[in-house]
Amino acid sequence: MQEAPRIGSEQARREVRLPDNDIAATGAGSLQGLLQQYWGYTSFRPLQREAIDAVIERRDSLVVLPTGGGKSLCFQLPALVDAPGAGAATSGRRSPVALVISPLIALMKDQVDGLLAQGVSAASLHSGQTPAERRAALDLLQSGACRLLYVAPERAVGETADGLRALLAARGVAYVAVDEAHCISQWGHDFRPEYRLLASLREAFAGIALHAYTATATPRVRRDICDQLRLVDPAVLVGAFDRPNLTYRVLPRAHFRRQLLTILRRHAGEAGIVYCLSRRDVDELAVALADQGVRALPYHAGLDDATRHRHQDAFLNESIDVMVATVAFGMGIDRSDVRFVVHDGAPPSLEQYQQEAGRAGRDGLPAECALVTSPADFARWRERLDSKGQWTEEARTLLRGMQRYAAATSCRHRALVGYFGQDLPGDTCGACDWCLGELERADEPVVLAQKILSAVARTGQRWGVGHIVSVLRGEAIDAVTRSGHDTLSVFGLLGDMPAAELRGYVDQLTQAGFLVRAGDQYPTLAMSDSGVALMRGQTGCVLFRQPLPAKGKARKPARHGEESWAGVDATLFERLRALRLELARDRGVPPYVIFHDTTLRELARARPRRLADLHDIPGVGEKKVEAFGAAVLDVILGDAHPGV
Repeated sequence: MQEAPRIGSEQARREVRLPDNDIAATGAGSLQGLLQQYWGYTSFRPLQREAIDAVIERRDSLVVLPTGGGKSLCFQLPALVDAPGAGAATSGRRSPVALVISPLIALMKDQVDGLLAQGVSAASLHSGQTPAERRAALDLLQSGACRLLYVAPERAVGETADGLRALLAARGVAYVAVDEAHCISQWGHDFRPEYRLLASLREAFAGIALHAYTATATPRVRRDICDQLRLVDPAVLVGAFDRPNLTYRVLPRAHFRRQLLTILRRHAGEAGIVYCLSRRDVDELAVALADQGVRALPYHAGLDDATRHRHQDAFLNESIDVMVATVAFGMGIDRSDVRFVVHDGAPPSLEQYQQEAGRAGRDGLPAECALVTSPADFARWRERLDSKGQWTEEARTLLRGMQRYAAATSCRHRALVGYFGQDLPGDTCGACDWCLGELERADEPVVLAQKILSAVARTGQRWGVGHIVSVLRGEAIDAVTRSGHDTLSVFGLLGDMPAAELRGYVDQLTQAGFLVRAGDQYPTLAMSDSGVALMRGQTGCVLFRQPLPAKGKARKPARHGEESWAGVDATLFERLRALRLELARDRGVPPYVIFHDTTLRELARARPRRLADLHDIPGVGEKKVEAFGAAVLDVILGDAHPGV
C-alpha cells in the first residue's frame, strides 16, 4: 500500500464552525482558538493540524507521531467541532460523540482526567468502574454533553458490545479513533487480537471515518494497520521519530546495581522507571533500592490488582520517585516529568524499547535512557520465546534488530530513526554515548580488523555475522563444526572477546564500508575493495568499544539540558511544584494533569503578575486560569495579588 500524500495547506487554513452548546458560546471561531482556549497553546505541533483536518474532512487517517508529539490532541480537538454538513449549529440536534478505542484502563483514565481539567466533557466505560461510575458515564453519554467516550476494544467489538453499539447509534458517532494502533499488527511489539476486529465498526456506524494513532510503527507495521482497519484512501501522516531531548546510552552489564546507583545519583529526587526482565528481579531490586534510601516500589503482573494500582498511583502522584517494573507497567503511564528510564536487560524488539524508553521526557525536557545489557539477554529471549512456541521468523527479525542496536558503536539517535525508516540530519546528535565521546578507542584497530576480515575471507564470504563471531570466539557449534571452520587458523583467534563487543566491531567495519552485507532474510558478509586494501595493510581504520563503567564517573549533560533552565527561578519552580502537588491531591488526579513541568518552568521564568498574563503561558487554558490562576499568582507574588 502506498502512503497517501499529506493534506494540502489550503485545507489546513480552513476555519470551521462551532457547535451549538457551551463551546459555541465561547466565541472562539477557529481551531486555533479552541487550541488556545482549552489546551493553552498558540500553535500546533508538526502534523497536528493536518491530522485534525483529516478528522474534520471525514477522511480515514493513520497518524504516527513520536511520544510527546501530541497525537492525542489530533483526535480530541476535533470532538469540539461539528463535522461539515452535520447541521448541529442551526438545527439544535445534539452533536455526535467521538469514540476512542484505548487498550488500557490507566490510559483511558489519564486522558479523561486531563480533558476534564481542561474543561472538555469526556467519559470512559471500563471494567474497573463501580456501578455508580458506570451509570454516571452512561448518563453523560445519553445527555448529549459527552464529547469523547473512551472504551476498550473488547467492549467495542466483543460479545457484549451490542448494547453499547445500540446506545452509540442512538447518540450518533462522529468518528472512531484507534489509539495505540500498533497493537493491531503482528509485526508490532504489543499485538492484541481484538484490535483486528475494529474494522467492523465501519459497518456498525455507517459513514464514519476510522483514524489510527501510534507512536511507534515501522513502514511494515504502518501497512499492516491500514490493511487490518481497511482504511480507505487514508491520509498517512508520519512525524519525525527522533526525540532530541533524550540522551541514549548502551552500557555493557558489569555490576548492575552499582551502574544503576551511578545513574540515580545523576537524577537525585527525580522521577524514573527501571525495567527488568523478570518479576523476581523487580522485587529484589525494589527492596535493594529502598534499603539505599531511594523511594521505589515494584510493579508486575504477579502482584494483586489492589497492590499494582496502589503502586502505580504512588508513582503518578509523586509519592515515590522510582518504579521498578516489568513490561506490565506500560502504555497507560503518562507522567510527563520522567527524567530517566533504565533497562536492566534488552527487550525483545526496538519497537518495545522505543515505547518504554519513550516514557522519559514526555514534557520535551532533557531525560536519559540507559540500556544495560549483555549477550545473555538475547539468549534468554530466544529460550523464552521458543518455550512458548513464539520463536517465529517475525520474533527473530525483531530480536536481531534489538541486538544490532545494543552492539553498535555509532549514533543511537540515527540508529533508532533509521530502524523506523527515517534519516537523521546533521553529523552528530549530541545526545548519545557515541556522539558525546563516551566510547573508548580500541587498541590496535588495524590488527583487530584484519583478524575479522580474515575470518570472513577464510570461511568463503558466505556466512552471517553470528557465524563469523562464533568462529573467531572458538565456539564449536553445529554450523561451525559441520562446515569444518573449527579447523581454520582463525578459529578462536579472539576467544577472550565478549560476543557483543566483537559484533560491534563487525558492525563498524560494515558501516565504514570494509565489509558489505548481501541478502535480506539471511544476510551474509563479504569484503569490499577497501576491505581487501585494509587486509593488505594499504589503509587504516579506527574502531571503538563501550567502556566498562568507572565508579562515580560523571556523564555529560543531555542536549539542551542547561538551556531549558535558562532564566528559570529554581526556587520558585520548586514552590510551584509543591502547589501543583497540593492541587492534584485535592482533586484526586496526578500532578501532571494540573500542569506539566514545561508550564511550571515557564511560570518560574516569566513570573506573570496578573490573571490575564497567565493566558500567555503555554499549557494554561481558560479553565485552568479560572481554577488555578489565583493560587499560582499567590505563589509567584508571595502576597496579595492585583487579580485582574
